[in-house]
Amino acid sequence: MTAINAPRDKYNAVWIIFFILGLGTLLPWNFFMTATMYFTSRLKDAPTDLSSNQTANGTLEGDTRNVLESKFNNVMTLCAMVPLLIFTCLNSFLHQRIPQKLRISGSLTVILIVFLLTAVFVKVDMDPLPFFTITMIKIICINSFGAILQSSLFGLAGMLPASYTTPIMSGQGLAGTFAAFSMICALASGSALQDSAFGYFITACVAILLAIMSYIALPKMEFFQYHMESNGSRPSADEENKMDLLKKESSAEKRPVMSLVEEEAKPSVSVFNIFRQIWGMALSVCCIFTVTIGTFPAVTVEVKSTVAGGGAWGTYFIPVSCFLLFNLMDWAGRSLTAVCMWPGKDSIWLPVLVVLRVVFIPLFMLCNVQPRHYLPVLFEHDAWYIIFMIFFSFSNGYLASLCMCFGPKKVPQHEAETAGAIMAFFLSLGLALGAAVSFAFRAMI
Repeated sequence: MTAINAPRDKYNAVWIIFFILGLGTLLPWNFFMTATMYFTSRLKDAPTDLSSNQTANGTLEGDTRNVLESKFNNVMTLCAMVPLLIFTCLNSFLHQRIPQKLRISGSLTVILIVFLLTAVFVKVDMDPLPFFTITMIKIICINSFGAILQSSLFGLAGMLPASYTTPIMSGQGLAGTFAAFSMICALASGSALQDSAFGYFITACVAILLAIMSYIALPKMEFFQYHMESNGSRPSADEENKMDLLKKESSAEKRPVMSLVEEEAKPSVSVFNIFRQIWGMALSVCCIFTVTIGTFPAVTVEVKSTVAGGGAWGTYFIPVSCFLLFNLMDWAGRSLTAVCMWPGKDSIWLPVLVVLRVVFIPLFMLCNVQPRHYLPVLFEHDAWYIIFMIFFSFSNGYLASLCMCFGPKKVPQHEAETAGAIMAFFLSLGLALGAAVSFAFRAMI
């Protein structure tokens, strides 16, 4: 009966809305991450009073960076991933007590306000240390609410057909591509770095505003209404009707029905019971992002071109080969799951492929990362770095999207939202672990 009466997603409107919401989920973090040139330029003001540092520009590049500059990428990643983990964990346990509308629309609104403030601060002169502190506070704020938004969206998508997790993953992949492309356009414009940054952050505000408008339109879609009713309000209404009818019958018949309703309600709050069913997918997605964030961007952004020779390619090498290429291939990997889902959710090949990604850690560490003290450079040419980045980013997007799609489908439908929230928690756990080990990976080089 449900299959016959199920409405179609007209014009793929719900799919497109989830794509836009996925875009809005990771766009704020990607805009901060790809704007490191702007942020580090604001941190260079501290040593300007020392003429000795000015004359040192012709020596080793690593010697000219102050503490705030050299540690910015690592601290930024840590300040992003730890709040992401904490708030995703809280959302996994408390999502049933806070209305979904408040979690999603409220998070998007706070992120929009933070970005508006970021755009304003571009025009405000500030000393390096206060600027560094305020920037980290904004990153903590954005990722705290971004965690609630991401976890809530995956939980929401878990109540729809499996293919509706793909647009969230694909939208997140596009977020990085969009941010990297915007940064390259800002560099190519030739305008002052602060003017480019202002337009850069205003662009992010427009994209987040679009995500808010899309979420407002979502409940009006018939396809979305049908699946929300079939997962939530409709069963509870049926249970109430059954209870009313059974009041007229004997008390002996009431007892089993009451226990049935109670048993049906228990799984929705039994987080650990659901985890036992999806632990393989949860640990896989955690491993994927531990490897990814452990090396990107803390290690990969420090690789220097060996073929630029002081030309323009030296300026565009990291924006193009690191950020743009990573996000394009990550987006391609995430989007491929819309047409191909191999290996299957019960295949041994999925965890095997996930574990094999660990090989990218030494490969990137042996590229031309500068400055370096311990390891040799085995892959000096730019082509090696680009080849590694293609496979690294594509496998990240494809395997992560598979795990996030399969996780909620390994449990009964009424437990899918909680399963989606648990998967989002382990995704965030992988991000936080990656941020922590990135310090060690960089120090080993």
